[in-house]
Amino acid sequence: MMRRIIIIVIALCTLSQLRAKNNVDLVTPNASKEACALWNYLCDIDGKYMLSGQMWSPWGVDELDYLKKVTGKYPALCGHDLIHEKDNAREIELLIDWWKKGGIPTLMWHWGAPGKGEGYEQSKMKIDIDRCFQKGTVEYEAMWSDLKRIADWLTVLRDANVPVLWRPMHECDGNWFWYSKGTGEHFKKLWITMFNYFTKERKLNNLIWVLCHTGNPSADFDPGKGYYDLAGADNYGKDRVEKGMYDKVLEIHGNDRPVPFHECGTIPDPDACFELGVNWIWWMLWHTNHLTKYDKTELNRIYHHDRVLTLDELPDIMKYK
Repeated sequence: MMRRIIIIVIALCTLSQLRAKNNVDLVTPNASKEACALWNYLCDIDGKYMLSGQMWSPWGVDELDYLKKVTGKYPALCGHDLIHEKDNAREIELLIDWWKKGGIPTLMWHWGAPGKGEGYEQSKMKIDIDRCFQKGTVEYEAMWSDLKRIADWLTVLRDANVPVLWRPMHECDGNWFWYSKGTGEHFKKLWITMFNYFTKERKLNNLIWVLCHTGNPSADFDPGKGYYDLAGADNYGKDRVEKGMYDKVLEIHGNDRPVPFHECGTIPDPDACFELGVNWIWWMLWHTNHLTKYDKTELNRIYHHDRVLTLDELPDIMKYK
């Protein structure tokens, strides 16, 4: 109880006192009050706490129930994926419910290569990306059909007043997904096309744009600060800090905003991270056996750590609007 009171007191301090470094506005024009509130909260806790995160999946174990049984807690942040159209209605419904419960929603999209269909294997297929920008090609028509379909789902979230940490085209410099098999210029053109369509034409003002590198971030895949809000990285190694990856993100993008550890197979150690100044704003453990095979004693230690926030410790984020 005392820990929760201390966290709430800190959260209710004036924003001007808590903002150590961030005066950056969201890149989305006329961002929603919910998105602004979430953004302000992330900036205010940066360097003070880590947000616990868990990726959810529609098959196998219910990751949230599992965590509750093992640790007695739910994560602060829950991740979903628009990978299969048949599952998307449920994914969106759960995101809305998570926000209503006081949690932080994040959403990704394993985008199947245009013209190749949907699914994980399709997301790794190589195509001629130039054809995505040539009217009349299969790739052009498929790309725009995909963008319109996903924008429709994001519109449901906007209309429900749900802000989303939107992480499309993840692991952008990894050379295993179709959008990173071309050049950095190809990726940047795809990113900016999506950004302009979603923000300008579809008026999706509930998105906080999250650029996601691999464990070896490359500046060649940086679309420019006017097109994303946060930049971080994924890695599935055993390093409990990932200082090299963190420092490389800062080298490319600067230190004027929080840095997320979007996906991990090993949860970073909060003591070691804060001691070394590696201030991950959140981490998100991947789903299914990445969670169920994790050492339960260590899960409990992390979920009850004084500087790791869980769902029950989040404030009313709308106080930050």
